[in-house]
Amino acid sequence: MTLPGMPASWTDRARAILDGDLVPAEPRRAATVVLLRERPGGPEAYLLRRHAGMKFAAGMYAFPGGGVDPRDADHAVAWAGPSPEEWADRFGTSAAEARAIVAAAVRETFEESGVLLAGPGPDSVVADTTGDDWEADRAALVDRSLGFTDFLERRGLVLRSDLLGAWSRWITPEFEDRRYDTWFFVAALPEGQRTRDVSGEADRVTWARPEKALAGLKAGELGMLPPTIETLRNLAGFAGTAEACAAAEGRTLAPIMARPRFEGERLVIEWPGIPDPFGTA
Repeated sequence: MTLPGMPASWTDRARAILDGDLVPAEPRRAATVVLLRERPGGPEAYLLRRHAGMKFAAGMYAFPGGGVDPRDADHAVAWAGPSPEEWADRFGTSAAEARAIVAAAVRETFEESGVLLAGPGPDSVVADTTGDDWEADRAALVDRSLGFTDFLERRGLVLRSDLLGAWSRWITPEFEDRRYDTWFFVAALPEGQRTRDVSGEADRVTWARPEKALAGLKAGELGMLPPTIETLRNLAGFAGTAEACAAAEGRTLAPIMARPRFEGERLVIEWPGIPDPFGTA
């Protein structure tokens, strides 16, 4: 696939990488969570539009998420649900990496939407995260003046890893200079909680059924990158959030990454197993 408006740097970098003249940037670990809420006719997903000035995916609609912070691997984080060792088996990583990825998913979701997948105990979830005190803690997490472990401990909460379902893993192509190795999760919006437009990285937020969001993409109303598009495609057609979250159990987490090749001087980018990654069909 040749993309309209493809940056010229992609061609140069892809050729240099294929020729062995350029070492790809190391991808940064990251986590993204697709929040789902129950609605008649099917679940809706929470989407944020990234500011036009962002260095990565500017102007694109995406799900809450971001990079793993070194403190996300803190073994002291209060934890309920599948253990880091169990997540490590699912991810094919070390327990420390798995702990960091899951903690980052929960932390970033709170930072970017105000939704917290944690509770006072293993069978409970915080019912309300609004108020000045919660906002102060959220802001402190964002500016890294507060660690996630300390945040949970101070509030007497445990991370609820059982509220997450691992959905997929995407790695930014090697020809991009800013790269991420991102685990995608699904999670139901906890009862009593509501999203808040709090992300400093977004200029607009919306809830939409996957089918409607994809229709907006085809109409040119919403811009999205392939991981978001494919995730919405995967989620289209589920009758409810419980069904969608349960489907995560059987999902493969084999990494998905675009591969470049050249037809003469023309750069062609292919996503293995995804014939229409930009939703043009």
